[in-house]
Amino acid sequence: MKHIFILIAFSAVLAAAVFVVWAERARGQATEDVPEVTGMVYIPAGEFVMGSTLGDLGEWADQDEFPQRSVWVDGFYIDFHEVTNAHYKLFVDSTGIEPPHLWEDGNYPIGHDGRPVVDVSWEEAAAYARFVGKRLPTETEWEKAARGSDGRAYPWGDNYDAHMINSEGLQPVISIPSNASPYGVYDMAGNAAEWVDDWYAAYPRQPGEEIPKEVTTRKQSYPEKKYKVHRGGAFNTFGRYLRCANREREKPDKKWRYIGFRCAMDPPGRDSNPE
Repeated sequence: MKHIFILIAFSAVLAAAVFVVWAERARGQATEDVPEVTGMVYIPAGEFVMGSTLGDLGEWADQDEFPQRSVWVDGFYIDFHEVTNAHYKLFVDSTGIEPPHLWEDGNYPIGHDGRPVVDVSWEEAAAYARFVGKRLPTETEWEKAARGSDGRAYPWGDNYDAHMINSEGLQPVISIPSNASPYGVYDMAGNAAEWVDDWYAAYPRQPGEEIPKEVTTRKQSYPEKKYKVHRGGAFNTFGRYLRCANREREKPDKKWRYIGFRCAMDPPGRDSNPE
């Protein structure tokens, strides 16, 4: 009963914080005839700028972000914030799945209800998403939800701002309401990194889109279907790795105390079965 009461109270706090940026999220966005979904933001269909340029590679980006290109994304829903311990607890209790190793006796620490659940594998995150009738966002969807349509570097704008993130360990979701994307999606930089659906792979390139040998930023190999992508960086991440375009990878069965997730969902009438 105590966990249920705290979950209800926490949900009320989140509702108040969401209202603060609702008008800003809606401003200038195309309207589509889709229903509202509790706890989720609808990201309208359209193009956005994904990835990083050669100039970015020389300054702050890594080679797996190249090339930058315009990408069309169909409309979708995404969670306002990362899945919390309190919500994941309902999944653990209902399915009998192994709880995160950071929990004790099947319970998260008292007072941690509103913190992002971490120490879960990609496989467990995907299972949770199916359990609640959702899915993990694709890498493209995640970046659009974080970046908007203007190609900004961070969810809040082009300049790194240490006041927009926490650097003292995991905090409750929406602890910094100004850390919101143009669509009003919270905590897409810092706090917990987030699993997305995709296997880690190189971006497609057109003829002539080659990286000069003098560019020495981090290179990556792309073994087929070995790593899953996580996005957004965490509380222990340097600023350059909190950018919307930054990509990181990990094996889908691995668990880290700084990687969590949020869910996505297609609008009614569209088949939702990402491979």
